[in-house]
Amino acid sequence: MGKLSNKITAIAAGEAHTLALTGDGSVFSWGRGTFGRLGTGREEDELCPVPVEFGDASSSSSSMNGSRPKFVGIAAGSYHSLALQDDGSVWSWGYNIYGQLGHGEDNTSIPTLVERFQELGSPDSFSEDIDANREKTPLKVCSIKAGGMMSLAIDSLGALWIWGNCPQPSKTNNTKFSLVSSQSPIPVWDFHGYTVVKVACGNEHVVAAVSAGEMYTGGDLVCYSWGNNSHGQLGLGDKKDRPRPQVIPSFNQDTPWAVYEISCGAFHTAVLTQDKSYEQDIDSKCWTFGLGDNGQLGHGNTASYFLPEPVGLPQDAILISVDCGLFHTSVVSITGEVWSWGMEKGLGLCPDASFSAHDAGDALLPLRIHCTEAIGGKFAGPVQVGCGAAHTILVADDGYKIWAWGRGRSGVLGRGQVMDSFVPCIAMWPPLNEDFKDEGIKTSYEVKDRGNEMGKTVEIDEVQHLREKLNVMEQYATVLHISIFRKPFDERKLPKSLDSGVFDIMRELENMMESADTEELARLEMFYRSMLSSVKDKLMRRRVQEMVKDCLVSLSRGRQGY
Repeated sequence: MGKLSNKITAIAAGEAHTLALTGDGSVFSWGRGTFGRLGTGREEDELCPVPVEFGDASSSSSSMNGSRPKFVGIAAGSYHSLALQDDGSVWSWGYNIYGQLGHGEDNTSIPTLVERFQELGSPDSFSEDIDANREKTPLKVCSIKAGGMMSLAIDSLGALWIWGNCPQPSKTNNTKFSLVSSQSPIPVWDFHGYTVVKVACGNEHVVAAVSAGEMYTGGDLVCYSWGNNSHGQLGLGDKKDRPRPQVIPSFNQDTPWAVYEISCGAFHTAVLTQDKSYEQDIDSKCWTFGLGDNGQLGHGNTASYFLPEPVGLPQDAILISVDCGLFHTSVVSITGEVWSWGMEKGLGLCPDASFSAHDAGDALLPLRIHCTEAIGGKFAGPVQVGCGAAHTILVADDGYKIWAWGRGRSGVLGRGQVMDSFVPCIAMWPPLNEDFKDEGIKTSYEVKDRGNEMGKTVEIDEVQHLREKLNVMEQYATVLHISIFRKPFDERKLPKSLDSGVFDIMRELENMMESADTEELARLEMFYRSMLSSVKDKLMRRRVQEMVKDCLVSLSRGRQGY
């Protein structure tokens, strides 16, 4: 069993940064550092996971008694981040133009306490004219979420709070939707008397799973949505905006589907449900609706859907996690199968997502993402999947391993480099300093020779350099293998020809074709025929160029002879 400090219990992906929460309550970040979204006190990018320090905070209970703050939740908006402490305190950092940090007006690159939650009592006692002398009971926040330019929190009473770029009724027209910038958390009164269990938000819309009755005891959840509905992302059957929460008919109390996970992209929504009538076998489905321009709904086209529609996934797949990126969606099953669909450009869903040079490369249907280390392509011990604007992160191996793929700019994949990855690659986890702590070694240390007292200074930079080179070699080998054999390389199933020390590519290709089905052979024929055609075309152009060049030289010599 691994150390809790190395076990990831939750991840959150922003536009181009990633957060990770470990079992011992630590928070790590990596990727783009602009606006201070990493919480490192700087705006520089981080190519590998680095710890977010909360040591200078002095307002929380754990800081005041001298112990290290322990965190139980994280959330990432487009350019800002949130962390939830075990005492209910909420911390935020990053971009703050709409007040999404919940404090002040300026951006901040270090975690800062959201004081409003320390000051307020429960929403039941909240009013515009609170007596300044009234004793206030500290509010216990138990869940946080972020998306776009807004932040949300659920307290211990099941009340929902929202701040930042919030969808609210217009001040001039109570039935009209508008966006209001709020620098302080405000309660969503529409759910008074009910319990908000889960919440998700996109750029300008919010979806919440709320108890059917006053208290939530594990029974039915009713889905509500509100905000911008220009693409049908509210799932209400039209494109009319909603200033206040409205029940999504497909997920009301009377439908046969029990909601258990929700996620929002910029302008689309995904919901995981299970059949209420199943007592033992779980019949889970992924429903999507909203903008479909890039295939992010997974329905085989680029149409937008105004009502929830199930995605065509295997019926026996028990889905445990879903997340929406800017224009793509990913789900993971309990057995480690991962599917993604939507925008392929920059995401690297898979090299064979497109076969035509004129195709945009978007995956309109669920595309199976294969683990290159496992037979069958399944990820062992899956925990959670997270999607950013153009990258995907998967926590597997029961929390002890991170896989990442997609656009690698700013180091958002956590691999120590900025290269894109078309296939899942292992991120640098645990961080190098944690690796050395396991061995009782510090950042710069001495290894003494047995025969003398002279020490040798070993720098972590050298180890990191070797690891980066290994990552490059792994990526190159994987992409090369896919280019030739049209499937990821499995290191536990080494080619037989390697036993002789020589890799016989023709023999291995023949073996692969022998075991391939008719459909796979047709795809291979299409791929290699296209490649051969390109080579012939290029060769013909070269010959024409050489002939023209020879002709021009000959003509030039002829002129000189006159």
